[in-house]
Amino acid sequence: MNARVFRDTYGVPHLQAGDPLALVYLQGVNAARDRAWQIELERRRYLGTSAAFLGAEAAAWDVFARQARLADTARRCFESLDDETREWVTAYVEGVNHALPGGAARAPEFAETGLTLQEWEPWTPLGIWLAVHILFAGFPSKLWRTHVAAQLGEASLELFSSEGPHGAGSNGWLIPGSHTASGQAIVAGDPHRFIENPGVYQQIRLTCPEYDVLGLAVPGIPGLAHFGHTGSVAWSITNAMADYQDLYAEQLRRTGSGVEALGPDGWRPASFHTEVVEVAGAAPVEVEVIETDRGPIITHGPEGPEGAEGPEGTGSVSLRYPPRVTGRLGFQVMRRLLRATSVGDVDAAFDEWVEPVNVVLAADTAGGLLHRTAGVVPRRERANMLRVVPAWDATYGWDGWHEMARAAVDGPAVMANARGLATPLGVEFAAPHRADRIRDLVEARDDWTVDGMPGIHQDTYLGSAGSLLDLLTGLGDLSPQAVALRTELFAWDRRMDATSTTASSYAAVRKALVSRLTDHFTMLENADVAAVFTPWMDPLTHVSYALENLLSTDLLPNVDVRWLAREALEEVAANSPRPPWAETHQLAPLHALRGPVFAANETPLDLGLSGDHHCVMSTSSLPGLTDVCIRASAARYAWDLADRSASRWIVPLGASGVLGDPHHHDQLASWLRGALVPAEGPAVREDRTYSAAVDGFGTVRIEEADPARDLDLIHGWVTAERATYWGMGALSRDEIEATYRFLDSVPTHHVYVVRLDGVPVALLQTYDPQADPAGAAYTVEPGDLGVHLLIAPGDARAGFTGQMVGTLARFVFEHLGHPRIVVEPDVRNTRAIERFQRSGFTLGVEAEIVQPDGSTKTARFAFLAREQVSS
Repeated sequence: MNARVFRDTYGVPHLQAGDPLALVYLQGVNAARDRAWQIELERRRYLGTSAAFLGAEAAAWDVFARQARLADTARRCFESLDDETREWVTAYVEGVNHALPGGAARAPEFAETGLTLQEWEPWTPLGIWLAVHILFAGFPSKLWRTHVAAQLGEASLELFSSEGPHGAGSNGWLIPGSHTASGQAIVAGDPHRFIENPGVYQQIRLTCPEYDVLGLAVPGIPGLAHFGHTGSVAWSITNAMADYQDLYAEQLRRTGSGVEALGPDGWRPASFHTEVVEVAGAAPVEVEVIETDRGPIITHGPEGPEGAEGPEGTGSVSLRYPPRVTGRLGFQVMRRLLRATSVGDVDAAFDEWVEPVNVVLAADTAGGLLHRTAGVVPRRERANMLRVVPAWDATYGWDGWHEMARAAVDGPAVMANARGLATPLGVEFAAPHRADRIRDLVEARDDWTVDGMPGIHQDTYLGSAGSLLDLLTGLGDLSPQAVALRTELFAWDRRMDATSTTASSYAAVRKALVSRLTDHFTMLENADVAAVFTPWMDPLTHVSYALENLLSTDLLPNVDVRWLAREALEEVAANSPRPPWAETHQLAPLHALRGPVFAANETPLDLGLSGDHHCVMSTSSLPGLTDVCIRASAARYAWDLADRSASRWIVPLGASGVLGDPHHHDQLASWLRGALVPAEGPAVREDRTYSAAVDGFGTVRIEEADPARDLDLIHGWVTAERATYWGMGALSRDEIEATYRFLDSVPTHHVYVVRLDGVPVALLQTYDPQADPAGAAYTVEPGDLGVHLLIAPGDARAGFTGQMVGTLARFVFEHLGHPRIVVEPDVRNTRAIERFQRSGFTLGVEAEIVQPDGSTKTARFAFLAREQVSS
């Protein structure tokens, strides 16, 4: 199978290679080309080095990443992988390293920040995964609850239970064949996350002889972890809302040789060292990295016995999380899922999943159905799941792991972060509104098709509206305007539609009520926590998400919520009429540099939205503060088990992370409407052809060779006397054909025919030195491109070689985006060496290259860097 990149109408990459390692290498290349800024930013975040180019705003995260030991945990988890998975992940990283310089040259953020590239280490994808998901389970909420209990009393520990995810959620549903028109299952849904620019998910198709998988990848991560369709089985996940990370109040004391921590068995040594976080435009920050037997210290406070009151935020707090404890992250699952052909395969693969903890739905073409939880959750006291607990009390230690539950699927199955299979694993789940609504919609029909899935994705019914509307019942002494508004709200269909002014009025009343209710919790402001946790300590945020609970609790005897509701209603009524909901409910994608969604020469789209936090079309704002939407469906999908080519999907922006690229946001208009686009539409081969008119020389065209079409040409050239040093003169035509078919099947090597004014004049071969014997003979730099150039037999032309080399250099530097060309002619080929010198190459070492067949070649390396040509 040839190694190729195809792209469909939306620029979605369809990658094809001859084996899994070649394919995952190609996936790394693609991620670097399409998402260079995004993946390098995530790499710097897990290393805790992002403030060096983002400035002081990123310093708090960098300090946390260092203290939590994300980089060291990633390395440990990588080393514990089986050999095949390590090799697979390493191949992905090699692809990234090869293509990242070219991708960075396209991404304007690199020039804007002055960010320079570094070589990725093999465990980088695991580090990125940790950085993306370390806060997924919401352990900072334990700091908040502990703070609430300290200020309001132990009875209020769970007062702000929101039954709703603050950061990440999802919808997912499985419709078995008994409820579809085809008799085969449909798996559909949408993960809810912060809407980032570029998007957190990348649509992709991965094809090799072993498998052909369609799904949503996380840029910087090999394979398809969360959502995929192999043709015979499809799977999806939602956040299980499990609690699997603990916070411990630690007592620390200094010793002559370091630091000790008080545990159940007394004082024990803790590891200790210091690191420095560089901050652009500000002084560097020195960070103490301390790790106790529980885990790394993430909040520092007083040491010694006086620091024992740590739970309220004045002491030191450690974080205990499964990957750090076990040295496992579950990356082998991603490789195994690609080979899955049945729900049994998917089930077995997820047995090894670690984090985040998920609920999984899957279906196969044989009628198999799967509904289970997956991940690693420690068994321990319920108090651990609620608050910071004392490290020195053995009561709060871990005692093994929970078994992951499975449920029989005898009808439609729904997952929406609500209580259910995962109930024993957590303490706070999503309110049941989304799950109940999806279940009602799905069970209403038994003839579903994929074409009907947008009708579910787009549903805007707000199940949580009843708690507030009920509060308005019976209110007396209202102004005529307030009476009219209440009447309008009572007649409302409870749909948060973009065009609805009543939806807008409801949101305004809710916002006004939240604001008034928050005024009663000023004692909870200014909690003393590390800066990175400040967003979790905002009373307004907690009141917003816990509104339903706060309206029904008996823990607020001094708060007249009905009076507050009356005031909120009057305030909004006095400022009516309201504009349509979409006028204020606007999407605002997040970008680390606050970069725009639209390029200067583009006409911006209206980013108004339907939906709300508890709608199936979950488009979340902060109800007490703003209507602006920053969290919504990071992707939508509908997998058809009857016909994979009928499957549909969508992402908020597009396939490319490069501002101004045609595919940067070409799906946005459809996404805003809740529509889906074909997931397996027609794709065409990515064109690597290059053409340049050179004054006084002619038009040079460089196009990829076709081993069948160009075999006669190649055979004649490589067996000619002038190609002696290519070492192919004794090969038969069949052997040469086999050689070039092999080169055509791997993504690391490419063969081009060079034409001058339409006449074939040269053979150009390029290779990634990481995947070539030459790479073992010199120090490879990220983005290096090895080049072999064979000039065709013919009459000599003055200046011909120099013009050709110059054009090929522009092809490599400008078209392919590589920063440095590497050549390694045989040391005996003095004429070639002299030609390269005359063309500006810098001579390097002489070294022996061991060929795959065991033969050796003594080569003289030479290098040409992009800046040498541009200068």
